[in-house]
Amino acid sequence: MSQYNQEEEAIEALAGGEFERERVPQSRLQSWKAFLGMYAGEHAAGTEFVIGPLFLTTGVSAFDLIVGLLLGNLMAVLSWRFLTAEIGTKFRYTLYFHLEKICGTRLVTAYNLANGVLFCFLAGAMITVSATAVGIPFDMEMPKLTDTTPNSLTWVIIVLALGAVISLIAAKGYNTVAKAANWMSPVIVLAFIACGVVALIQLDVNSFSDFWNIWGEGSEPFPGQIKYTFWHVVLWSWFANAAMHIGMSDLSVFRFAKKASAGWMTAGGIYIGHYIAWIAAALLYAVYLKSPEAQAMLAGGEAPSVAPGPLAYNAIGIFGIIAVILAGWTTANPTIYRAGLAFQAIIPKLSTFWVTIIAGTVATVAGLFPAFAMKLLGFVALYGFILAPVGAIIVFEYFFGKQAGIQSFYAEKTGIKFNWAVFAAWALSFGVFYFISLEYDVFLSFLTLPAWISCGVLFLIFSRVYQKRQSAATVN
Repeated sequence: MSQYNQEEEAIEALAGGEFERERVPQSRLQSWKAFLGMYAGEHAAGTEFVIGPLFLTTGVSAFDLIVGLLLGNLMAVLSWRFLTAEIGTKFRYTLYFHLEKICGTRLVTAYNLANGVLFCFLAGAMITVSATAVGIPFDMEMPKLTDTTPNSLTWVIIVLALGAVISLIAAKGYNTVAKAANWMSPVIVLAFIACGVVALIQLDVNSFSDFWNIWGEGSEPFPGQIKYTFWHVVLWSWFANAAMHIGMSDLSVFRFAKKASAGWMTAGGIYIGHYIAWIAAALLYAVYLKSPEAQAMLAGGEAPSVAPGPLAYNAIGIFGIIAVILAGWTTANPTIYRAGLAFQAIIPKLSTFWVTIIAGTVATVAGLFPAFAMKLLGFVALYGFILAPVGAIIVFEYFFGKQAGIQSFYAEKTGIKFNWAVFAAWALSFGVFYFISLEYDVFLSFLTLPAWISCGVLFLIFSRVYQKRQSAATVN
């Protein structure tokens, strides 16, 4: 089964199709090849055109970037393999059904709302990415790294038009898009490699030392950016997909795997998209930084634009424009569709078409504001920080629930609608560590793991107390 067909099946199941509220049967399990294809395409997407250049704006050094990405991405793969795939193949439930058994339907509704909104914002960043390519023939002013609001009427018109098309396709033609995207993914990967090779030639790189010296010992961060060290790179790349692995969102995918070892296939996507593609995109930006335009901006204390469209166009011409449009489009489309499914869980009487249109509208409005794309490093860190601790509830119940003396799937067995132990554990962990981030200016990815562990431990403690009280109240 191909990348997007596999993802489509999982998404369709979440939408209310087969196996939404039951284990996936043995006859429908997929081999490791399905997951290799899926992850290889999903993680070489529109975001990579932005993230790579943004690393350069943080003044990162060669060692910190190249070795830091190796380690951080390895930790992400290990998280998928030994947490997400392990639990996904054990129970074979969707994330939402698994959470419902623990948390209750009302609490899962709140999670769906947060998940859907964050999906919309991520899709909005992808619409922004595609818009930077569409705007090239119109000589559109590109958004700057520090831009928050729309900078021209042309920008607004292009984003609205793109958002409308993407939303309608997501709402009416997902099957067609899924099949088309399966063919587009190799084109996008080829474009990243081509961009990297061309950029190396433009940078006159003839040896590994020349390549290493592109970043060298690092530099001061650009205006408005923070300085990235080795651990910034490691932890950010580990938790860039925190919602998917330690946040357990990909339970919905790995429930189709024959064995937990399918989790190793995430490496195919991570090291193509989150290593090769990020570095290739960073090389494109390195070329642009040598241009008179970029040098003038830096001399004036202004950060040069990281707009993906012009960067790819300067390297490989029309092919670059097409690749950026496709990369943004093929990422925004399923993301909007997923957001629509999350909203449909809240308002089930509304059709899939209309909830997807609502999600697409929110995403399009978000796409008008370049900050979601230009501040993607910060947004992705926040996204993972909010959703990852929810996954700790599932992980800690699975691995430590018996030792802690708590009843698993408590909401299902008792019929409660809102498990206060879950909510209190998440709210306290999120509140305390987010306060630390704001008050002491701590990089948010440094706090994702402590918040995740804290949420899991507090869940076990609160559940033990809560379940005893509930049992006592039932007896009385």
